[in-house]
Amino acid sequence: MTLFQRIKKILYALLMIAAAIILVALPDDNALDIVLFFVSIGFAIKGIKDIVFYFVMARHMVGGKMILFQGVVVFDFAMFTGTLTGVPQFYVMIYLISIHAFSGVIEVLRARESRRTVDGFWLMKMSHGIINIILALMCIIYIRDTSTAVTIYSAGLIYSAIMRIISAFRRTSFILIE
Repeated sequence: MTLFQRIKKILYALLMIAAAIILVALPDDNALDIVLFFVSIGFAIKGIKDIVFYFVMARHMVGGKMILFQGVVVFDFAMFTGTLTGVPQFYVMIYLISIHAFSGVIEVLRARESRRTVDGFWLMKMSHGIINIILALMCIIYIRDTSTAVTIYSAGLIYSAIMRIISAFRRTSFILIE
């Protein structure tokens, strides 16, 4: 990882922490809409990034079309998330819970695969996935109380930002083929 990538990762993590603090400080009625905005923007950036990566490089790679499909689906999720502002809070909470649970399960599965194939920081991935699943379960418990659920979501954002900062300072290994 280059120095610029490390700095970019740290700045993004600090932005996540600032967003979490803003979410906790907001009144209850606006906080869920702001959470939807953040999730929608995050999905949109990831989707556009994947689509651009496909047209720049991945179309020449084996399995590159999967990156295009992934980018389009993630961008569709961004558009769908952006339209949820007029939907009742209960359904929005179910949507956010399912996002946390799904990402937690995927992270745990990636950590298990990483543990079997590569020596490294699989434990950090596993803990991140388990924390996401725990956050989803806590949101299920407090599904009727929006302010508590937003606080739990903010805690998850702060935890993800801390993990991002840790991974930015972690040494990366290089494979040298002579």
